[in-house]
Amino acid sequence: MMRKLFDEELEKLNVDLTKMGHLVEVAIENMIDAFKHQDKALAKEIITNDRLINDMERTVESRAFNLILRQQPIATDLRNVTTALKIVTDLERIGDQAADIAEIIMNFEGEHAYKTVEHIPTMAKKAKIMVHESIDSFIKKDLSTARLVKSMDDEIDALFEEVKQEVAEIIKENSERIDYCIDFLMIAKYLEKVGDHAVNICEWLEFNQTGSVNDQRLI
Repeated sequence: MMRKLFDEELEKLNVDLTKMGHLVEVAIENMIDAFKHQDKALAKEIITNDRLINDMERTVESRAFNLILRQQPIATDLRNVTTALKIVTDLERIGDQAADIAEIIMNFEGEHAYKTVEHIPTMAKKAKIMVHESIDSFIKKDLSTARLVKSMDDEIDALFEEVKQEVAEIIKENSERIDYCIDFLMIAKYLEKVGDHAVNICEWLEFNQTGSVNDQRLI
């Protein structure tokens, strides 16, 4: 009876995580659309909806802590609950990054980063792919896709370096644009962080399936 109850609660936990993953994916997709079209109404919607992601984080955490306290899981069961607690944090942070970029979009006046800095759109597309694939790999427990996402981390880091070079050239040509350039750099940094959190999700899936992360045994 206790085993059945635990399995039912664990399934509810995974359903909540999947719902949260969907909200985060929508936030990233909307952020890119708002950024591309300088859509301030959509940017405002992203900021408002970030509260839904935060609410889901609290729901998942509450369910996970209740499982630990009431059921006292061991071994594989404990890995499942621990993974949920770790992944929910990264999902919430991705939502925060989308909202942070939306805040910058709300303040844009005239200058269009999506068109001005060549590598920012590429970064945005890469971040979107990494988020989608990391969430998908978790849902499907697909380690091969998770490892593919981890391999993309160097790519998005390299793109961030390209953005920094582009921004330096813009400032060199016209120092009056420095305020806009700071915004460009912040957007790129937030996108790079999105990639980092996607990689974290994949590493926690690896832990869930093997008990190890990057060949280091944890449980």
